[in-house]
Amino acid sequence: MNRLDRITAILIQLQSKRVIKAQEIADRFQISLRTVYRDIRSLEAAGIPIIGEAGVGYSIMDGYRLPPIQFTKEEATTFLMASKIVEKYTDAKNYQLYESALFKIKAVLRTVEKNYLEDIAPHILVLNNYQQESTTNNQFLQNILNAINEKKLVSLKYKNINAEKITQRDIETVGIYLQNSFWYLIAYCRLRNDYRTFRTDRILNFDILDECFQTQHPTLKEYLKIKSEQEDLQTVVLLVEKILAGHITTQKYYYGFVSEEEKGDQIEMTFLTASLRAFAGWYLTLAKRAEIVSPSSLKQDVRNMIAEIAKKV
Repeated sequence: MNRLDRITAILIQLQSKRVIKAQEIADRFQISLRTVYRDIRSLEAAGIPIIGEAGVGYSIMDGYRLPPIQFTKEEATTFLMASKIVEKYTDAKNYQLYESALFKIKAVLRTVEKNYLEDIAPHILVLNNYQQESTTNNQFLQNILNAINEKKLVSLKYKNINAEKITQRDIETVGIYLQNSFWYLIAYCRLRNDYRTFRTDRILNFDILDECFQTQHPTLKEYLKIKSEQEDLQTVVLLVEKILAGHITTQKYYYGFVSEEEKGDQIEMTFLTASLRAFAGWYLTLAKRAEIVSPSSLKQDVRNMIAEIAKKV
């Protein structure tokens, strides 16, 4: 990227949020802080009213407005693709908000980009995978985000899939994440006096209360990292035929897939699992085209399962 393009991109980045730290800019463009300072001075010399505060970061003076930004065809396409995902995996309210934002983006596009998006839209689909349940009950995502932002106590009714009973909980929200086609809410539960994970499509009622909580909870990333470290996860390594690896692209994530590496005509796949016996059951469905590298205890679990099956046939 040449300097002019970089300075333009920095200007766009400065408009993206209230304060941008110099280190954020340096990390994004892989440049030194000295180069960042020089680029900022160039923007100031061009008349951009940038406010810089030591130890805080840079911001553009409140009230200053720049002409509409022109998007490239490729950038506009990413917004279109994102809209397909938002429509499928969030609630109706979030999709309506995203669609409204997308209309504003399309409004500043040139005619050629608008025509391109109209032509390409029918060729992009996001399909439910075969293991996904209906997402029609994901109706509280926007309310959850509001509660997180406002640090408001929430009263919810939740149906546990195992116990098949409904419980009333008062919770302090931490964050949400999407995994295996489901949205999950992490929150501190006052009933259990501990952190709990709630699948959002099992939330029956979500009421934001007037009370604000003052507890300083870990960030979502920090919590998930701590949770992973606390769980007794075991590493499993398989050697899988390439043809099989191409057919378990969805299933593997349900069993703790971490990484894969090509090994000749096979793929070495690494997993982290909390239950070797459950993993052994899944492995039996792959056994003709997969070999267990480690651990040896998994091999024994598979042998035991085969012996149990043999007694029944």
